[in-house]
Amino acid sequence: MTPSQALQKYFGYNQFMHQQEDIITKVLNGQDVLALMPTGGGKSLCYQLPAALLNGLTIVISPLIALMKDQVDSLNVTGIPAAFLNSAQSPDEQREIIRRLRKKEIKLLYLAPERLFGSESKLIDFVLSLSVKQIAIDEAHCISQWGHDFRPEYLMLGGLRKHFPNIPVIALTATADKLTQQDILNKLNLHNPAVFVSSFNRANITYRVIARQRGLNQLLDFLQQHKDDSGIIYCLSRKSTEALAASLKQEGFSVEAYHAGLDNATKARNQEAFLRDEVKIIVATIAFGMGINKSNVRYVVHMDMPKNIEGYYQETGRAGRDGLPSNATLYYSSGDVVKLKSFVKLENNEEQSRIMLDKLNDMADYCELHTCRRKFLLNYFDENAPENCGSCDICLSEFKKFDGTLIAQKALSAVARLNQRFGVNYVIDFLRGSKSEKIRDEHKQLKTYGIGADIPKQQWSRYINELKAHGYLQITDDVYPIVKLTAKSEAVLKGLQKVELTEAQIFEERAEEILPFEAGLLLTLKQVRLQIAENENVPAYVILSDATLQEIATYLPESLDELRKISGFGDVKLARYGREFLQPVKAYCAEHGLSSKINQKTATRERKPRAEKVNDTRLESLNLFKSGKSAAEIAEVRGLSPMTIESHLTFFVQTGELEVLDFIAADKIPAVEDAVSSYGSERLAPLKEVLGDNYTYTEIKAVVAWLKRDNIA
Repeated sequence: MTPSQALQKYFGYNQFMHQQEDIITKVLNGQDVLALMPTGGGKSLCYQLPAALLNGLTIVISPLIALMKDQVDSLNVTGIPAAFLNSAQSPDEQREIIRRLRKKEIKLLYLAPERLFGSESKLIDFVLSLSVKQIAIDEAHCISQWGHDFRPEYLMLGGLRKHFPNIPVIALTATADKLTQQDILNKLNLHNPAVFVSSFNRANITYRVIARQRGLNQLLDFLQQHKDDSGIIYCLSRKSTEALAASLKQEGFSVEAYHAGLDNATKARNQEAFLRDEVKIIVATIAFGMGINKSNVRYVVHMDMPKNIEGYYQETGRAGRDGLPSNATLYYSSGDVVKLKSFVKLENNEEQSRIMLDKLNDMADYCELHTCRRKFLLNYFDENAPENCGSCDICLSEFKKFDGTLIAQKALSAVARLNQRFGVNYVIDFLRGSKSEKIRDEHKQLKTYGIGADIPKQQWSRYINELKAHGYLQITDDVYPIVKLTAKSEAVLKGLQKVELTEAQIFEERAEEILPFEAGLLLTLKQVRLQIAENENVPAYVILSDATLQEIATYLPESLDELRKISGFGDVKLARYGREFLQPVKAYCAEHGLSSKINQKTATRERKPRAEKVNDTRLESLNLFKSGKSAAEIAEVRGLSPMTIESHLTFFVQTGELEVLDFIAADKIPAVEDAVSSYGSERLAPLKEVLGDNYTYTEIKAVVAWLKRDNIA
C-alpha cells in the first residue's frame, strides 16, 4: 500500500498537506527527521501513517496523559491499533496492553519520557525486546531550555540513540525558533536529519489585540457573539482563572476552570467535559492544552499577555484545527509587561534570563503593532509574508488620523522635565496631574504637571505606544522600563516636525467563507455523531470533525460511494458509520425535495462560500451610487468607512447589477486578470503588491467580483 492509498484508507483524505508526503517518505526510508508544522497542520499524521505501513511498532513520546488518550482514541477509530501506558492505568489494564504488544497487535505505543527511562518505572528493557521500527517525539521543543515550554524529563531522550542506533527518529513541534531548532537536533543526537519547516500561517484564524479597559465586560460582549461555540480563555494566574470561570457561570455560560493546582480528578473531569462538548468554555492557565486535538474550538482568548510569541502562537493554534474560520483575541495592557518581567527572570542563569526577556519584549512589540500582525508572527518564525494579510485587526481596520503634534509635545516635554528617569505609568500620572503620593512633590511644582488632564489614562497609554512606534520615544528593556527621548524628539519639541496620531480604529469584520450547508441536517448529523461517540466512549470530534459534517450537509451524498468522497471518511469509518450518517441525509432530502450535489464537489475539496443575500444596508449604498454619489460621498452620508461602501458596491458587480467599468478603466482590466490567474483571488494583498501603486484596492476588488460573476476567479 502506498502512502497516498493509506491516507485515503485510514484518514479519508485524497491529498497531503504542507510537506507531509516528503516527511513520510524520509521516515519510510529510515532517515531521521525534524518537522516544524503549524499547530493543527497535521504533524501527527507524519508518524501515524508510516506506523500503519511499517511492519512493527512505533514508539511515540508524548508529554501529557490527556494527549495520549486523545490520539489513541482517534487512531483506533480509524482502524490503526494504538495504546498508551501511563500511571493512570490499573495493573490489569497495563498487563493487557503488554500482552497485546508481545503478540504484535499494536502499531503505536504512546509513552511519557520518564515512563521509558525513569528510575521508578523503567520500560526501556521491555521496549528493546519489541520490534520497534520508528520513534516519534511529539512536542520536541520541550527538550530545549531555550524553548517556551522546557521540561527537564525530556532531557532523558538524549539516550534514545544509544539504545536504538538504527531506528529512524522523527521529532515534531509547532513552535521553535532557530535557536530552539538547533538545540533539539543537538540534544536528540539525530543522524543526518532532514529538516522540514512548513508555513506557519494559519489562514483561517483572525488575530486581534484589544486594549484591556474593562476586561470582564469586554469579554462578555465577545462571548455573546459566540454563544454556541467552543472556546478556550487563558489567564495568567490560577486565582484569576477560577474567579473568571465563576463570573462566567453567574452570567449563564457553560464553563469550567483548569489549572495545575486542581487535583487530578477535577482536571481530568473538566478536560473530558470540554472535549465531549458537555462544557463550551474552558478558562485555563497555560497548563491546559498542549496537544489538545479538539477540532471545533472556534476561539482562543488571552485575558493577559503571554510570555513569548512561541507560547502565544501555540495557544492560538488550538482554534480552528478543522480549517473553519476562527478567532484569536488578546486583551492587552502595557502593565502586563512589567508584571511578567519577574516571571521570566531565572535566578543564577543570566543568559537564559536575557533570552526570556527578549522574548517577552517581542511579545510586547506584537501587542503594540501598527502593522499587520500575521506578518509579524510569520517573520518571527523566519517566514516571509505580505504587508497586508486581510484577516487581522490591523489589516481589517481603517485608522482615522489627526494632527497630534500638541499631544506629542506634551508627552515629550513631560519625559524631558522628568529627566528621562521614570516609567510610562509615572509619566502618564504626571501628565494627568495625579494627586497620588507617589508623584514627588518637586514634580508637582513643574509647569508640565497636569497639562494632559483632559485625556484619559488609557488614551495616554495608547498615544505613548504610538509615539514609541514612530520613533519619538523609546522605552528601555530594564526590569523597570524607563521612558526616554530619541534623536527625533527635538524637532517635535521645537515645532519643526508635525506628528500624526490615531484618533480611532474602525474594525471591519471579515466575511467568513462558510459552506452553503443545510443547517437543519447539520444539527441532525451532530446528534447522530454524539450518540455514536457516547456509545464508543470517545469525544464527538474523534468520530468525525465539524468540517466533515458540514461537507455532508452541503453535498448531500446518497450512497456509500458518494460518502467516500467526503473529506475525513476513510474506509474504516465508512464501514463503521457510513450507513448511520447516510440515513438522515436521505430522510432530509426526501422531506425537502433535495438530491445529491456530490458532482459539484471539486477534487481538491475546496470550500465554496455561502451564496450571499442582499441586505438593506447594501441596497442603500447601491441606490445612493445610482443617484450619482461616489463611494467616498456615500461613506460620509452614511457614517460608514469607505472600505465598507466599496464592499457593498463590488458585491453588486458580482451580481451583475453594476458594471465593472464603473470602477476601473477597460485598459487596466487585463493586468488584474493576469494577476488573478497567477496568484488567485482569495486575498487582495498579493494582487496589490504585484500590480503596484497604479491600481487601487477598489479597482482590484471590482475586477475580482466581475470575474466571480463569470465563474472565472
